[in-house]
Amino acid sequence: MYRLINTGKALLLTALLGVLAACGGGGGSAGEGTLRVALTDNPACGYSEVVVTVREVRVHQNDAPDDDAGWQSIPVDPPLTINLLDYTNGALLDLGQTQVPAGNYTKLRLVLSPNTGAQADRNWIVLSGSSTRVPLKTPSGQQSGLKINTNLDVQTGGLTDVVIDFDACKSVVMAGNSGQYLLKPVLRTLPRVETGVVGEVSVAAAAAGASVSLQQNGDVRRATVADANGNFKLQPVEPGTYTLVVVTPGMATAVVRNVQVFSGQLVRAAPAGERIDPPASTTASFAGEVTITPVPSAIEASVAVRQTITAGDIITLVDRPVNATTGVYGYSGIAVEAPPVAQHAAGASLSFAADNAAAGQFSVRATAGGVSKSVGPLPVAAGATLDQDFAFP
Repeated sequence: MYRLINTGKALLLTALLGVLAACGGGGGSAGEGTLRVALTDNPACGYSEVVVTVREVRVHQNDAPDDDAGWQSIPVDPPLTINLLDYTNGALLDLGQTQVPAGNYTKLRLVLSPNTGAQADRNWIVLSGSSTRVPLKTPSGQQSGLKINTNLDVQTGGLTDVVIDFDACKSVVMAGNSGQYLLKPVLRTLPRVETGVVGEVSVAAAAAGASVSLQQNGDVRRATVADANGNFKLQPVEPGTYTLVVVTPGMATAVVRNVQVFSGQLVRAAPAGERIDPPASTTASFAGEVTITPVPSAIEASVAVRQTITAGDIITLVDRPVNATTGVYGYSGIAVEAPPVAQHAAGASLSFAADNAAAGQFSVRATAGGVSKSVGPLPVAAGATLDQDFAFP
């Protein structure tokens, strides 16, 4: 989620609402509805700050080229510096609401200031455990903006409530061994609903950096990091049935199956005060390289390490972009001990049992250009490194 580092929150709000009020091109539908916008984000992987500076907001009702005359634009003056990682664990930053022409809105852009000249420190990251700012290259964002494809139907007299979700973990990409980082934004819109899952992990797991996610068939739908007291809140999410996964450095991966989430409800993972407390685990590492033919100017691919528990649920332990220049990836600290698995039942305590058949069994999946390739399950022993390369096409 976006937080303003300077005191210009009102300016950004005014800019965003102003451009939304102006959108609809020259032939908007008769009547008006209300569009309300908030921002949130999934936790970043290995970064304590991901900061960008916004200088313009653009919206469009149609799937038009970036230079189409139908784009409505308003400058953000002076540009505003925003930390993308300040709001996780269910927190939302409300940008407010405004009346807009009724119609279908499909494009939203946040245009960034470039890291050039007097603006050399407009966009940066800070690695976890460091206080040093590393410049963040944003080549596409400087021209046409951070792109969000959406589908917002604003009805006459109605309220359309939307949350913009920024996945910082998948959006920051290392470029070779140069020490440079690129912003390849992964954004989506979600309906704003008080729908999700809340619960607690042990204080020890929280201190170790426990990450909690809701997944469906191995796809992460919502993720957060537990707070210092072990509390977590995963919302908003669409109603459905999920697998809750707790990944903690140095601890086994805890799994809660069949968590049913209903519209307008915050479901408890376990009764209040009952904490998910994974046991300690030995770990393994994964490494390899993704190659693409013909060779692109930048390698846009990601690699995930996954497990399939005995009951059939596929869970993702880590999923990050590869190095944009070399295609190399590397993960360490992946738990190899048997994952403790429990079945969810509303209001009932969780009863975990070690899934010994899944211990040390992993698959690796690479995705590039919308195509995925998987290898596994493969046995991986404690302390070992699994080397797995992928070639596309």
